[in-house]
Amino acid sequence: MLLTRAGCERIHEAALEVLSGVGVRIDDPALVRALQGAGATLGAENRVQMPERLVQWALAQAPRTIRIADRQGRCWDLGPDGGTLVLTGNALYVSQDRGRRDLQAADLADLARIVDACPNIHGIVGTSIADYPPSSRDFVGFRIMAENTGKHLRPCIYTPRGAHAVMEMAKVLLDGASLRERPIVSTGFSIMSPLHWTALALGVFRETAGLGVPVMINSEPLAGVTAPVTLAGCLVIGDADTLSGLVINQVLEPGRPCIYNIGFAHVFDMSAGLALTGAPENALLQAAGADVARFHGLPCASWMSTESMCADAQASFEKMMGGLAHAAAGVNLIWGAGNLESTLTMSPEALVTDDEIAGYFLRFQKGISITDEELALADIQNAARSGDFLDSPHTLKHFRQVLSRAQLAVRARRGDWEAKGSPTLEESARQKVHDILAQEPKRYLDDRQRAELERLERAAIENS
Repeated sequence: MLLTRAGCERIHEAALEVLSGVGVRIDDPALVRALQGAGATLGAENRVQMPERLVQWALAQAPRTIRIADRQGRCWDLGPDGGTLVLTGNALYVSQDRGRRDLQAADLADLARIVDACPNIHGIVGTSIADYPPSSRDFVGFRIMAENTGKHLRPCIYTPRGAHAVMEMAKVLLDGASLRERPIVSTGFSIMSPLHWTALALGVFRETAGLGVPVMINSEPLAGVTAPVTLAGCLVIGDADTLSGLVINQVLEPGRPCIYNIGFAHVFDMSAGLALTGAPENALLQAAGADVARFHGLPCASWMSTESMCADAQASFEKMMGGLAHAAAGVNLIWGAGNLESTLTMSPEALVTDDEIAGYFLRFQKGISITDEELALADIQNAARSGDFLDSPHTLKHFRQVLSRAQLAVRARRGDWEAKGSPTLEESARQKVHDILAQEPKRYLDDRQRAELERLERAAIENS
C-alpha cells in the first residue's frame, strides 16, 4: 500500500472541494437538470457543482464488487477485496518489423485469436480498424472479436449509436441470458481532464445504462499539463474526475457496477515534450489510484504501458514494473497487454510476451500460503534422515501447483538451448505468434448468431 488511509482522506477531501467549488463541465442539458434534481447546483460558467452529500450518495449506490464474465462459462467477482484480470489495450496501429501500419479488421481478428491462446490474458479491448469508417469501427470490431475469442469483450466505443449496437449484439451472444447476470461485455469512457464530460462520453453512458453492464470511469490526468505536476495534485484531479463520472452513472442507473480508474494517468516529460505511460511515476500514480479506490470501496483499473516502439527489452521491463506494481496494489483490471508506443500500437509479439509477464506477476500476487500442510514439518523430519526432498510424497503432491511455468523465458541448460537454435525471447515470441496463427481458427459464433450479428451490423451502418 502506497497511501495510508489518512493520505487517501486528504486526497478525497481535496477532490470534494474541487467538485463542490470548481464544479464539472457537462455537455448534456438534460443530464444537468437530472443532476440538479439529485442535489447538484450550477456555478460559474454553468459548471455543475457536486456537493459532498451527492458524492457520498453515489458511492453508497455503487456495488463494492463487479462481475466480469467470458463466453466460456467463467465469472470473476472483482473488488477491493481482491481479484485481478489482464486485458489488451486500444490502438490505432499494428507493429510491423520496427515500423507500424494502420490496424485493420484482419489484424484485430488475429489479435483476438492470439488472446484466445494466452492463458494469462482474460479479455480483449477493441481497437480502431482503419478499413471501416470511424462511425462503425466499434460495433464491427465487436463482431470480429466475438467471432474469434471466447474471452471477455471490452469494445472501445466511438459513438452513442455504436454503443447501442454493441449492446444489441451482446444480447445475441447470450442466447436469452441477461447482461446483468452474465456480463460478457463491459464498457467505459474517459473524461476530458480536467473536469469536462463531453456529449460523446455522456451519450455512451446513456446508451449502456439500465442493463447492469460494468462501466469503467476513466480519468487520464497529465501531470504538469492537465493536472498539477506533483503526483498528489494529479491524484486530486483524478479522484474528482472519476467521482464526477460515478455520480453521473448512478443518476442514470442507480446501482450500476462502476470501475474506478485513475490508472490511465500520464506524466509529462518536459524535455522531450512527450506524455509518458511507462515511467516509474506512472506506476506510482496507478498503484496509488488503487489505494484511493479501496478507500472508496470500489473496484479499480490501470494499464501497464511502455514508450518502446517494438517488443524489446524496454517494453518488457516497463511492462513488468507497471504490471507488478499494479498487481501488488490489488488493481482489478490491468489493461495494455500487447500495447507499445504509449498505447498507440498493438504488437502480436508484445502480446504473447505480456502474457508471460502477466503469468509472473499474477503468481507473485498469490503470495505464500501458510498452513500446516505447506509448512511440511513431517516431510522435513523425514528428509532430515534421507537427505533430500525429491522423492517425497509431499513434493510430488505439490510441485505442480507451487511452481509456475514459462513458455518463452529460457529454463534450460545451455546445451538444450543451443540445440534449439539459441533463440532470444523476441525470437521465441515471433515463433509463438506464428504457431498460434497457423492453427485452424476456432469459431465462437453459430450460424444463427453470425447471421444476426451481421444483420445488426448492416442496420447500424445504414443508420450511421
